This record gives sequence, C-alpha cells and structure tokens, in this order.
Amino acid sequence: MSAIAVVSGGTRGIGLAFSRRLVKLGYEVVALYRSDARAAAAAADEVGAMLHPVRLDVGDPAAVATATAALLATYGAPTVLVNNAGVNVDRPFLEMTSQDWHRVLDTNLSGVFHLTRALAPAMLDTGRDGAIVNIGATTGIRPRRNGVNYCASKAGLLQLTKCLALELAPRIRVNCLIPGMTETEELVTRFRLDDPVARAAVTAEIPRDRIGTVEEIADALEFLVGPGSGYLTGQKLIVDGGQFMW
Repeated sequence: MSAIAVVSGGTRGIGLAFSRRLVKLGYEVVALYRSDARAAAAAADEVGAMLHPVRLDVGDPAAVATATAALLATYGAPTVLVNNAGVNVDRPFLEMTSQDWHRVLDTNLSGVFHLTRALAPAMLDTGRDGAIVNIGATTGIRPRRNGVNYCASKAGLLQLTKCLALELAPRIRVNCLIPGMTETEELVTRFRLDDPVARAAVTAEIPRDRIGTVEEIADALEFLVGPGSGYLTGQKLIVDGGQFMW
C-alpha cells in the first residue's frame, strides 16, 4: 500500500507540481481543490491513477470535517500534508471590505488550521513520522500595498507553523516553504510577464536573474518531506533566487 499525501490547492500551478512530485516519490495523493473542476480533471488525466482530486473549500470547517472523515475512511492517515490552498483579493486598505478580509483569512490561515486539526490526530495515531509543509509567501515577512489581508494571513501562517511544530513534535515535523517569483499562469498574468520589459524589471531584482520554475519549488518540497530534513522543524525555507535575503 502506498503512503498517502494530501495537498490542498493541489490541481493547479505550484500545487499541481507538488502533487506530481509526490506521486513520483511513490505517494498516493489526495489533491484538494475549491472550484475548478476542469483543472482537477485535467490534473487527474495528466498524473494518473495515483492522484485523487477531491472538491473542498478548506475555509469551511464543517465541509473540512466531513471531507476528511471520508478521506481517512477511504485512504487512511496521510504521512504528508501540504497546506497550499490560497487566494488573493487585493484592494487598498481603505477600500477593503469585511468580506475581502474574511475570504482571504478563511482560506490562507484558518483553512490551514481546519485541515491540520482534522488530519493531525490520525497522523499521530499511526506512530509513524510525518511531515506538514505550509506554503507561505514573502509578503508574510515584507508588506506590500493593497494586500493587507494576504500579508496578514501569511504572517500568521509563519507563527502557526512554529506553534504546530512545537505541539506536534516529536512525531510530526512542520515547516513553511516560501516560494519567490515562480513561473505560473497566475503570476504571468498578475505581473504582465509576457511583456519583455515587465519581465526584465522583475528579474533585475533577483540575483539569479530569472524567475523560478514550479519544479524548483517542488524540489524544496521534496527536501522538506524527505529524510534529508529529518532534524528540521518549525523553520521557513525561502526559495526565491536570492531576491529577499531574510
């Protein structure tokens, strides 16, 4: 029987790269997605029978409880949990609504709490070592304009990571992986990276002089869930080509 991994936001972008890599490492992956059924179906077709897309809004605690009970009954306890699901709703602070605030916090921070709380007891009960990787953002450390909700959610995630690392030790290691500028469809659209001038302006701020690939972020995930990081917990790993040297 294959070891089980759960990846939220696991059917698109960096999350899909995580799912692919975990399957390559021999995991059977339950890839959670919120709404894009077409992308989930495409991911399942691409990756194959070891990928199981499951529709779930991690920001809904009742839905998380129901879905994780079914997941545990069907697949058993995961060895790896990757909390990757996240949303952006950017707006100047003085124009931001309560709905904008809660939508982002509910997914990016509370969603990690709900999903980890639902799965960690079963992970501990196996008696095996496990790994939880929370996917952060550089804006959890350095603020930006028009993203107070997103920045706050990712800053909170860093502290949540440390608290979980303390409370789930020694059996489960918990770390935060922070990608820098990474070549995804969303990033290309957001930063107009299909425009050579805009791309050059972005890469000029990166010592490696290029934008990272999803495979490079998956390399970091592979390290964090593997034996090479067996003495690493409660830490943040920034993979950003040297753009932010914190």
